Amino acid sequence: MKQFIKLLSGGDLRSIGRSNDAVLEVRNEDDFDELFKCLSYKDRVVRMRAADAIEKITLKYPSYLLKYKESLMDLCCTVMDKKLKWHVAILVPRLNLSENEKEIVWKTLSGWALDKEESKMVRASSIQAAYEIAESDNFYMKDFELLTNQIKKEHISSLNARIKKLVS
Repeated sequence: MKQFIKLLSGGDLRSIGRSNDAVLEVRNEDDFDELFKCLSYKDRVVRMRAADAIEKITLKYPSYLLKYKESLMDLCCTVMDKKLKWHVAILVPRLNLSENEKEIVWKTLSGWALDKEESKMVRASSIQAAYEIAESDNFYMKDFELLTNQIKKEHISSLNARIKKLVS
């Protein structure tokens, strides 16, 4: 974990720092396991950048998340940091969720998407993640339509653009 902490430390939260270098350092699942430990590191910058790297890695290797399902589900239900929250929103649809877990995640994501106090990035990531769940399980497509119709009424151009991109 120390090698990743060095790569991910320093600077401020507005920068991804060297998270792309951390992605390159992950050559196998053992390396990924070390990086994943950084999600619970005390430094907020390290946690956010680790989440960014994990998001990028699991685009290509979603199976690396298999053993972290419970951890990500817990994080999904407890995360408060908005920068970490938007990465968690993107990661949870990559998990193989049971129907019960999917319902929990759906409620969390739709809550974040509808919460006017959330950052636009958290809301947009939650919309994206909700769409991915609905796309993989038609049971949620009607709920996705209701969710996006509610959000469209707010007339927030960035959120409406995300919705338009997803449904077109």
